[in-house]
Amino acid sequence: MGNHIDTDDRAGHERTPRAPLAVLLIEDSPLIRRSLTEAIDALGPWRVTAFADNPADAIALLAAQSFDAVIVDLQLKRGSGIDVLAWLGASGEARARGAFVAVLTNHALPAYRERCLQYGVRHFFDKSLEFDRVLDALHDYARERV
Repeated sequence: MGNHIDTDDRAGHERTPRAPLAVLLIEDSPLIRRSLTEAIDALGPWRVTAFADNPADAIALLAAQSFDAVIVDLQLKRGSGIDVLAWLGASGEARARGAFVAVLTNHALPAYRERCLQYGVRHFFDKSLEFDRVLDALHDYARERV
């Protein structure tokens, strides 16, 4: 019986939930931000822990803390999400490496897609047609990390 309890204790310990994976949401529309936050939080392991609606605030957040995922809109207040992607690409900091980075934009033109690829973005989604695909990609990324 003692061994059985020890096994259960170990099993219970292994099932202890990890801390949520932190998402920085860079989006200037309050409606989209709210919809994305609710959808991301419903995924389970993910939590939107910060948001920014302009490149300067986004870069300040990225410089101050690490995130497991960054979701960037290209069209922002007072600037472009491209500026954030350029900073991520040039920062060379460990927190910028290995994080899930996705672009979710209404400006899904081939030229923008190509520019984002140059900055190492592997996930580029059209907000009006592929909203759910960013959620699928986050889910897949979280599964890979387990």
